[in-house]
Amino acid sequence: MPMQKSPDDTVKVELYLSLGSNMGDRRRNIEDAISLLNIELKKPYKAVSSFYETEPWGFESDEKFINAAIMYELELPKGYNPEAEGLMILEICKDIERKLGRKGQPQYDEAGERIYTSRPIDIDILLIGDDRIDCPELTVPHRLMYERDFVMVPLKEIVTSLRSSQ
Repeated sequence: MPMQKSPDDTVKVELYLSLGSNMGDRRRNIEDAISLLNIELKKPYKAVSSFYETEPWGFESDEKFINAAIMYELELPKGYNPEAEGLMILEICKDIERKLGRKGQPQYDEAGERIYTSRPIDIDILLIGDDRIDCPELTVPHRLMYERDFVMVPLKEIVTSLRSSQ
């Protein structure tokens, strides 16, 4: 019989993600991403923001984005490795992006700056509890989140609603 963990063996960690889409049925892309996240993270989200229509950031496009933020309350083993957990979550996000039609790898210009383009779905990890992660594949907190209203407005909405419901 497998050993069962007691509640004392785990910690609750809040995972905040940003979702965006500016190709195809943008609203449906976000909703499909949320459904797949619920399945892959093995739990329903705890909070989701309104959907916001926003201008592209960092590039020109005639297609506006729909953006949202979502929060999951994860139960992780006490003493978990933040980088390892973060990279597993990142792989889940990238796999969902591929399933929903995102193609290719990020591109960079000669100065090493990211080149942004239209996409059916984008899922960014914003925060994983109070953890700080800085490795080549992942930086948490997301290094550009504070510069992006399309991230901060939905994020503030769910944080405010969670605080007011406590």
